Amino acid sequence: MPLDTQAYLLRILESGEFIRVGSSKVQSTDVRIIAATNVDLFENINKGKFREDLYYRLNTVPIRIPALKERIDDIPLLFRKFAIDFSEKYKTPNLQLEEQAVRLLQSYQWPGNIRGLRNLVGQMSILSEDKMISAEDVLHFIPSLTKRNLPLGPLGAEGEKTTFQEREILYKLLFDMKHDLNELKSLIFELIRNNNLRVPDMSLLRQLQGPSYPVQEKNNDFNSVDHQPFIESDQFDDFNADQNSKPFIVTSPNDKSFSNMEVVEENLSIEEMEKELILKALKKHGNRRKEAADDLGISERTLYRKIKQYDL
Repeated sequence: MPLDTQAYLLRILESGEFIRVGSSKVQSTDVRIIAATNVDLFENINKGKFREDLYYRLNTVPIRIPALKERIDDIPLLFRKFAIDFSEKYKTPNLQLEEQAVRLLQSYQWPGNIRGLRNLVGQMSILSEDKMISAEDVLHFIPSLTKRNLPLGPLGAEGEKTTFQEREILYKLLFDMKHDLNELKSLIFELIRNNNLRVPDMSLLRQLQGPSYPVQEKNNDFNSVDHQPFIESDQFDDFNADQNSKPFIVTSPNDKSFSNMEVVEENLSIEEMEKELILKALKKHGNRRKEAADDLGISERTLYRKIKQYDL
């Protein structure tokens, strides 16, 4: 109902008076309103599509009827009722449901609600030769029952192929993540070794050594593939050999081993920041002004003026 019509209806409910189209005479009425809807009125009120005062005016005795999927115990009763109606209409034997067929109907979501169930019973009454409806008959009339919104495909040759492809992609992703993690470990290990930094826990340093840095044993043979290669223990001792080396992490705020931090004040000039952004945009797009202007959200003419202004 449009918002202006809602206002007219609200006025009638408040005063009981209305004016017919094309007339100037005020008439009165005394009626009882029964309103039904299949939408969420509160959501429409928040969106501005329904008047809140009209809602509370109509909502005197609310009766909520649950959807068919919320009362699956009613499905066999409704099926029997519709089957009797169509049996009397078409002069045919009455339909009956097997137990598995009832379970299938109860597992359906029924997007058409009770009308969908009634239409299904009508189709079965006309097209079904056997009046004892089985699960196969239900699947024939509702093929969407076998469809599920699951991440894996159905069973079978095609489904197994799809599952294998997805598993292969997942394995490749895990192997790439493992490779990246080992590279990160090796990078940290090299930083510690090249900068002669102290590591208090040797076991942590052993864990940082990635497989990309294999270390030879004393017999000049590489470690076996099944074991994680480690550096010889005397190489770890070299990290702590220098007693005067600075600690890598400051654990105490009163530690005077490091100089005080120097705070560099940030330049808050709007012109400088604007100039820097223009330079970055031009560098990003290879000095193509049109693309740089689109990226900055300004016109190409404005960008050209800024370039002349800042002598870029």
